[in-house]
Amino acid sequence: MSALPNPVISWAVLVGVSHYTRLESLPAVANNLPELAAVLTSPLSWGLPADHCTVVAEPATAPAMLDAVQHAAELTEDTLLIYFAGHGLLDSRGDLFFGLPDAVSGRSHTGVTYQALREILTDSPAQRFVIVLDCCMSGRALGLMAGSDQLADQAEIEGSYLLAAAPDNGRALAPPGATYTAFTGELLRILRQGIPGQARDLDLDLVYRQLRTTLAAQSLPQPQKRVRNTAGRLILAHNQAYLPTPADTLADATGAEWPDPEQCHTPRAFLDALGEVRAVSGQTIKTVSQRVDPPMSPATISTLLNRTTLPRTWKTMALYLAACGLPSDRIEAWKVTWHNLRTTEQLAPASPPTGDTPIRSRGWRPRLPGRQRNRP
Repeated sequence: MSALPNPVISWAVLVGVSHYTRLESLPAVANNLPELAAVLTSPLSWGLPADHCTVVAEPATAPAMLDAVQHAAELTEDTLLIYFAGHGLLDSRGDLFFGLPDAVSGRSHTGVTYQALREILTDSPAQRFVIVLDCCMSGRALGLMAGSDQLADQAEIEGSYLLAAAPDNGRALAPPGATYTAFTGELLRILRQGIPGQARDLDLDLVYRQLRTTLAAQSLPQPQKRVRNTAGRLILAHNQAYLPTPADTLADATGAEWPDPEQCHTPRAFLDALGEVRAVSGQTIKTVSQRVDPPMSPATISTLLNRTTLPRTWKTMALYLAACGLPSDRIEAWKVTWHNLRTTEQLAPASPPTGDTPIRSRGWRPRLPGRQRNRP
């Protein structure tokens, strides 16, 4: 089943370099960062607390970038997202490094190597990693995440999803005068507007497929991906263009097409689908309240449909669904989905992990004690 990260124990670090002294500057990168942060901290996506989304703009040195990554990596227990936009360059051995403002191609000490980033992530207690690279040569990182040789085996990151804007020898584009880079601009459009006729939620695999389709239609570089385990099922955003299709509905003998609870992978999707049940039934809230046995006030029905969290008990939902005319076998399927989502909520910590106050700057922070250092 697809999963939405728990924002209390998830983090994002967004790094961008737009001004270069020896290479072409990329003004659009400066616009990428605040817009992507706004999406990740909004209800459209993960709903991260503002201090769980660190923006590192124009880092002048490797520590200025990596200290923020390390701090977030030490605190994350669910999902950690790392984003870099800027020049991707190759060192003398052909390995990828991220260009800092004074970067020179072929000289990895003028940037941050992908290997340095990988070493930080493999020490993190996070369950999942999302790495988004909007830079030239970003596909080179794919070779560090899969393969049979010793280097590739050592570089793999468990539970990771790497999304690269360009092939291993390709250029990511920042069209002159464009507000955003080509790749991130399309990513932002998908997250904000959704994908019509698809699932209620957009997991990473679905977003990747849409990116390839839309960028290819514009004759732009094709993004690449590398996935470890089931990270592709991680939900990146709620689908703002969700429209029920025959695959998303189940018709009963009367011809009514009821929402399918098995398509509800988040509490929000489940609650939205509850409202759709009443719409499919063609009844008003007042009518539904009168059909409940015993009768229930319209205010109680309205409160149920406007909740932001799942009810702790099943009874009210069962009465509501029956009053809407849902067959008893369908009601049982809704109960199973509700129970699964409630179990997931109860397993998630209710408060942030203890430790230093989260940083939003690029200063050095000490490693927190008691963290697991090695992955099994």
